[in-house]
Amino acid sequence: MVGATLEILRSGPLSTIQDLGRPGYAATGVGESGAADRGSLRLANRLVGNDENAAAIEATLGGLELRAESAVTVAVTGAPCELTAGGCGQAMNTLISLAAGATLRLGAARRGLRSYVAVRGGIDVEPVLGSRSTDLLSGLGPAPLAPGVRLPVGPEPAIRPMEGRPSQRFDTDDLVLRVVPGPRDSWFARSALTRLFTESYVVTSETNRIGVRLDGPALTRVRHGDLPSEGLVAGGLLVPPSGKPTLSLVNHPVLGDFPAIATVLSADLDKAAQARPGQHLRFVALDALAAQAARAA
Repeated sequence: MVGATLEILRSGPLSTIQDLGRPGYAATGVGESGAADRGSLRLANRLVGNDENAAAIEATLGGLELRAESAVTVAVTGAPCELTAGGCGQAMNTLISLAAGATLRLGAARRGLRSYVAVRGGIDVEPVLGSRSTDLLSGLGPAPLAPGVRLPVGPEPAIRPMEGRPSQRFDTDDLVLRVVPGPRDSWFARSALTRLFTESYVVTSETNRIGVRLDGPALTRVRHGDLPSEGLVAGGLLVPPSGKPTLSLVNHPVLGDFPAIATVLSADLDKAAQARPGQHLRFVALDALAAQAARAA
């Protein structure tokens, strides 16, 4: 609907505008950013009939409240939370009609970290370098949402909204992430790789869109000294001098100087982005052929 607007009443711990990011600018120092859980963003957009890259709201730990200034259709995916629209309870992963003046409220996330609110037509803020994503490191894109912010909604797409209610699963026990050793596994003792793949790590409270700091067995290096700064990727398991790894997420720096002992498969990054503090992670090693087959699947 042309001219529709959403007003933010409460933003919760952190709510930002995200699409699928701005790839291709790493050489100029600009990271990709974009939705931390891309599968949930894509699903929200498919539900309302948007292109999968349409901008939506990423709400961390819930607490988001917004008002529709004219009638719109929305969908909420990702971390499950209590939903109300116009004071009535609503379901995740389904279409929600908001009448003019109606309020959508997201309660605290019960599992996972990040929920996604897509509106039919997409959030139509001004793109920067081809993306409407908020980049918390560079400051590109719209600022994190705050009460009083009004978000324009784009024209309704030609595609009809999705019928049915797809399901999503969120692990509450140990989360298993598949990794490929390297690119700097040779900097570590053989026992470090054994430990990484046989013991579990705990997600600490120091987790955000940039990365997930883990607590658990320290990984011993055999090569010391500084690593010249090199390009980083989402999914890299970077090991600082403490030996406790940090998992890079979508808003990671472009360059870094901690060696990466392994890299999480891109197919598992959505799960990693939903890992909550206190949750246990385990890593399973794949060789290059198995990793290629997993990506294809």
